[in-house]
Amino acid sequence: MAHISRRRSLALAPAVTAALALTGLLGPAAAGASAVTPAAGPRPAPAADNDRTVVAGLERYAHPLRSAEPGGSAADLRAFGQLTRGADIVGLGEASHGSREVFTVKERLFRQLAEHEGFSAYAMEISWSAATRLNTYLSTGEGDVRQIMRDEFQDGYSLLNTEELAHLFSWMREHNRGGGSRVRVVGLDYSDADPEQYERILTWAGHNEPALAPGLRRHYAALRALPTGVAARMAAYNALPLAERKAMAKDADAAYRLLAGAGKQDAWVLQEARVIAHMAAEYTVDWSDPAQAKAASRLRDRTMAETAVWWQRRTGERIAVSAHDGHVSYETVMPEAYPVTMGADLRELAGRKYLAVGTSLYGGDYRARTATGGEGTYSVGPAAPGSNEYTLDKVRHRDFYVDLRAAGRDPVVNGWLTTARPTFVIPGRYPNDPAPSLALGRAFDVVVHLHHVRASVPVAPPK
Repeated sequence: MAHISRRRSLALAPAVTAALALTGLLGPAAAGASAVTPAAGPRPAPAADNDRTVVAGLERYAHPLRSAEPGGSAADLRAFGQLTRGADIVGLGEASHGSREVFTVKERLFRQLAEHEGFSAYAMEISWSAATRLNTYLSTGEGDVRQIMRDEFQDGYSLLNTEELAHLFSWMREHNRGGGSRVRVVGLDYSDADPEQYERILTWAGHNEPALAPGLRRHYAALRALPTGVAARMAAYNALPLAERKAMAKDADAAYRLLAGAGKQDAWVLQEARVIAHMAAEYTVDWSDPAQAKAASRLRDRTMAETAVWWQRRTGERIAVSAHDGHVSYETVMPEAYPVTMGADLRELAGRKYLAVGTSLYGGDYRARTATGGEGTYSVGPAAPGSNEYTLDKVRHRDFYVDLRAAGRDPVVNGWLTTARPTFVIPGRYPNDPAPSLALGRAFDVVVHLHHVRASVPVAPPK
């Protein structure tokens, strides 16, 4: 759905023409260039609402944001922390994968959760192995965070290779140096597995279940033979004949089953093997077949939800799940392609211990990828009358967050919240339809509204 992820670059092979990592709500194919291109605002809803009553009702439960930029006083976020009380998993959505303020305000929110509400994990739509490498940096300071991001956020994941996320990771490192509760990154996705992931599994087997080691080496041989480097590895994997990819998937599943049936088991090793099995299975999908694409997208949301819940229950840590609005929401905005969201799965698995927070924007710029694998900066808005953002932007605060559950107790506001209307849910791919219909009150518990956003800032290449 509005995703950070739809694997492989579209230029690689016909079998993956519908799959682009970090696409978020896949838009139609494009031959786009990188020039700034204005996009139309949301289509007006057919029926008008009593805007004054709705706005007044929203204002009663809206809390102004001092700034979208991290740093400085966090007094304006105390109420946000209170809204998360009782939740072990909080979804932090993003209306756009490529807008600066969307990510800087999420850093502010996570800082509040980590420093005052006992959260210690930040789950993202990145690979498990990329998160493992980032966690080494967060724990030890080893490496340069921007170089790690350049190495890991390749191909469709390149939209995440930004200064905004580098700032967040740097803050997390400084927080960990302070000696208090440590924060970690969780990789929810499975488009790639680096060589170290296999080595961790084999090393554990050698020490604890040596009889399994030969079989594991045999099952992982083809996967371990893929090139070093994320982009090269993903390209080489995609280029293999389908029969080879299916054989690799069968082997990856067999390796997982060997570990799952062993006398000695380690939950973390099993999770690493499970991730590899999911990755190998996904590389067998024909993304040009709508039925296969739909099933794979459904499995992905479910798997990301299961990984977040697994981490929370295994560690006991409260966890923030950072993903596109289309993932963290309870309802889908694209049922024909993404029938059930990660947010719906999280509510099923965690019950009321899951809280969905969406982001909203009135207008601004965003970065997105084109069908040919390039990147550009595009514009959206201002929001048109009849859209959710048009009404939200009438609240007297420029930027704010609002408790939709409380606001919805007003019958008029509830009617507005439960009516689907055009909403900016901006895909990671251009051109796109950035304003599908969504009922905010059925999708989220809390919404953070930003009046204007700028395009995210890519991490510069090394000198």
